[in-house]
This record gives sequence, structure tokens and C-alpha cells, in this order.
Amino acid sequence: MNKVVVGLSGGVDSSVAAATLHHQGYDVVGLTLWLMKGKGQCCSEGMVDAASLCEQLGIPHHIVDSRDVFQANIIDYLVSGYESGITPLPCSQCNKAVKFGPMLQYATEQLGVKQIATGHYARIQYDPTRQRYQLLRAVDSTKDQSYFLYDLTQDLLAASLFPLGNQTKEETRRIAAEFGLFTADKPDSQDLCLIEAHGSMRDFLDKYIKPTGGDIVDLDGKVLGKHTGVHHYTIGQRKGIGIAAPEPLYVVKLDPVMNQVVVGSRENAGKSDCIVSRLNWVSIAEPSTPIRAQVQVRYRTPAVDVNLIPLENGFLKLIFDDPQFGITPGQAAVFYDGEVLLGGGIIEKD
Repeated sequence: MNKVVVGLSGGVDSSVAAATLHHQGYDVVGLTLWLMKGKGQCCSEGMVDAASLCEQLGIPHHIVDSRDVFQANIIDYLVSGYESGITPLPCSQCNKAVKFGPMLQYATEQLGVKQIATGHYARIQYDPTRQRYQLLRAVDSTKDQSYFLYDLTQDLLAASLFPLGNQTKEETRRIAAEFGLFTADKPDSQDLCLIEAHGSMRDFLDKYIKPTGGDIVDLDGKVLGKHTGVHHYTIGQRKGIGIAAPEPLYVVKLDPVMNQVVVGSRENAGKSDCIVSRLNWVSIAEPSTPIRAQVQVRYRTPAVDVNLIPLENGFLKLIFDDPQFGITPGQAAVFYDGEVLLGGGIIEKD
């Protein structure tokens, strides 16, 4: 019998992933990572619900204390990023460094299990021509989470299963009801786990970064108003700037050295190109010549046509067919060829 360790958060998606594999005859072991110190929905209620699910399915449940790993790789990473004037994307970092890697290590070293599974909406297939595992978008485009998985390595993809990748969220809830899972009607998590635990990203950051007021200026350096801390703002932001102007103003630059928030028109917030670093090529080998692709620069924005230009220093230049609004340093740029995720990296500051 195939054995698999399933990452359980206590939500409906991971519950159905575990129940589906169990129903298919896998020898399933549940694993929950304790990520945050103190109280937080995903680390208190979630662990209890994950344990209850395992009891319902009649499978073992393990809890691994990953709080120090989460602190170093996510919280410290976020705080240092915001202090330097970027807006980090924690989820892709978390998936590789905190979840998939440690999960597989625990599964193999402690349990002797070589496969892991999660409730992510994405698909994996092996391409014998390229001799690579490929990461594909989920069938349900409204729930596709491949964007957050671009940093997974070939070893991690080879060992991973995504049982929900070929179904819609509606089907997931229907299957949960058919299995009689108590999580069938549990609401989806709406925010980043840190926001759920602290109330807002602002509240979370203010625990670690002392708010220091400064000037809001236009592109010519003219002072238009005051801000409450550079880390309270992000590129492309319109609401909450607090300045009356004839036309809408958007944040176009964050300058922590000068302690300034720079604002301009929507046109000023558009960019025709950007530089990407910390690249991970998934479904193809690293290209040595320019290629055409589509790129997604935020989770909730559509993919757009782009030229990918390899640079000598290992960076990549992206030239968009049309200028893109709110290109944000610290966020992920993820490259696709249709439904196939080619790779991705982190958007650099100018």
C-alpha cells in the first residue's frame, strides 16, 4: 500500500485531500505544522480541527513545532523587507522553506514515507521529453494556486501530490459532504495567516517596526502631506493616502532612507519593464536566450504577454507588451506558457 503524509491545516481543502487519498487506498498520515507563537486561528483552531479529522478518518496525526522556522523564514523576512521599502510575498517563501521542504524531510526521516500531499489547487505532470516535473495551473482557474508554488524544486514536485488540482472548489465541498467531513461547511480562510492572527498587516508590522512619520511627496519632491510610516504603504496603493488632489494619486515609490512616500498619477505607477532575481525554473531548464511567455505579477491579476530577457548576472529582464500598473518590488513574477508554469522570481527594486 502506498503511504503518503498529508499536510493538514484544519480547512476543507486539506481535509478533502486526505479523505480522497484515504478513499483511494493510500495509507495516509496527517501532519500539521505549528507555525505561529501565541494564538492564531491556523495554529489553534486549525490544529484541533486537523486532529479531529484524523480521528474521524481513523488515521494517525502528527504535529511538528515549526515556530522557529516560521519566525526565521517568514516573520523576519517580512519585517526586513518592509523596513527596506519592499512588499514581500510570504506565501511562496513559506511553501518551499516552511511547508513542503520540512514536511518531506519529516516524512522521510521520521516516518519512512517518500510522498507528501496538500490541498493546493494546482497540478503536476512529468514531461519525459524534458525529463522534468512540470507544474500546471489548476482546472479551477478561480482557485488556482500555482502562482504561490513557483519556487518548488524538482525533488519536491517529484514527491508531491495535489489531489484537488483537477476539480473545482464546489466539487471539493460536495466531496467533503459526501464523506461526511465536519469541515464541509467550514468557511475559507480569507487572509494571510498573519493578518488573521493580528487583525491586519499594519497591526502585525507595527509590533516589529516602530512607526516613524515623514513626508508624502510628488515626483518633483514637493511635500503634499504626511505619512505614518513607510511600511504602511505599498506600490500602486490609492486608498488611505489621505491627500486631496484634482486627480487620484497612487503610491509610485517608497524611500525608507529619506523616509518618504512618493505619489503620482496612475500613469506614473505604470512600468514597461522590471528586473527579476532569485529565479527558479520549474517546467523548463533555465533559458539562455530571450523567450516569449505570459507573466503574472500579483496573485489576483491576470497573466500578460512579456519578453523574458536573460541577463549575464543571473537576473532576468521582463519587457511587457503593454505597461503594467503597480509593479511591486518584493512580489513574485511568475511565468507561464498557457497552463504550464515555467518558473518565477522576485521583482527587484530599481
